[in-house]
Amino acid sequence: MSIKPLAYIPETRLDIPERVALLAGNNPIEPVWVNGVGGVTFRIGDETGLATRFVKYAVAGTPESDFEREATKMAWVGKFSLVPQVLEVGQDEAGSWLMTRALPGSSAVDPRWIARPEIAARAIGAGLRTLHDALPVAGCEFSWSVSERLKGFEQRISTGETPDSWSKEYAHLSIAEARELLSQPPEIQKLVVCHGDACAPNTLLDDEGNFAGHVDLGEVGVGDRWADLAIAAWSTEWNYGPGYEGFVYQGYGVVPDQVRIAYYKMLWDLS
Repeated sequence: MSIKPLAYIPETRLDIPERVALLAGNNPIEPVWVNGVGGVTFRIGDETGLATRFVKYAVAGTPESDFEREATKMAWVGKFSLVPQVLEVGQDEAGSWLMTRALPGSSAVDPRWIARPEIAARAIGAGLRTLHDALPVAGCEFSWSVSERLKGFEQRISTGETPDSWSKEYAHLSIAEARELLSQPPEIQKLVVCHGDACAPNTLLDDEGNFAGHVDLGEVGVGDRWADLAIAAWSTEWNYGPGYEGFVYQGYGVVPDQVRIAYYKMLWDLS
C-alpha cells in the first residue's frame, strides 16, 4: 500500500499560538502532533505529570476543526469508555482550541511501541473491541454512515480533484468508476459506534502494552465496525511497516473480512 499517514510528529520548531501560551501560563509547552489539515496538538506541563494537558489548536479557517462538536462527542463517549476529560473549548478571531486532561499512557506510535509493533497492534485491536462493545448504538446521535461519508467524496470532486491525486491503488479509476464502486457498499455486518479515526496514534497503551484509552474523537458515529477495523489495521502499515494488520484483527477477536476491508479502505482514501 502507498498511503502515508496524513499526520505526523513535528521535527522542527513550531510557533506557539498566543491562546496556547495563555492556557499554558508558566508551564512548558511542546508541539507533539500535526494533523493532516495543519492543526497542531500541544502538550502543556510535564510529560509524565498528572496535571499534563493537551491543547488541539487550529488557526481560523482550518477545515475539520469543529472542536465544539468534538467536545460534545467526547463528553458522551466518556460516560462509557476511557477518553480524555474536556477542560475547555473555545474560539476567537485567531483560531479555535480544545483543551483536555491527559490520560495515563502513551500513544501506540511512541518509540517504545514502534519497536514492539506486535504488542501495539494487538492492543489497538483490543482497544477498538472495548470501545465498540461499550458504546450503545441506540443512545448515539452521531452518524458515520457510508451515505454521510460519500458526501466527502463528492465534495472533493466538486473542487476539481482528479484521480491523478489519488493513491496508486485507485488512481487508475475514473471518477465515474470510483463513484460506482463506492455506491455499492457491502451489507453492514454489525452496527457499532465507531471511533471514526481509529489509526494507531489515537490508541493509548499502558506501560505493559495494554489498551489504556482513545483520543481524537471528532469523527465518532454509528457505522459498520469494519469501517473502523479496516483503517485501524491499515494504519499499522503506515506506522510500523508491513505485516502487522493481522495482529489488530487478533486483538479484536475477528477473522479478516477482505471484501469489507477493501471497501472501507477505498472509502477512507477517497472521502
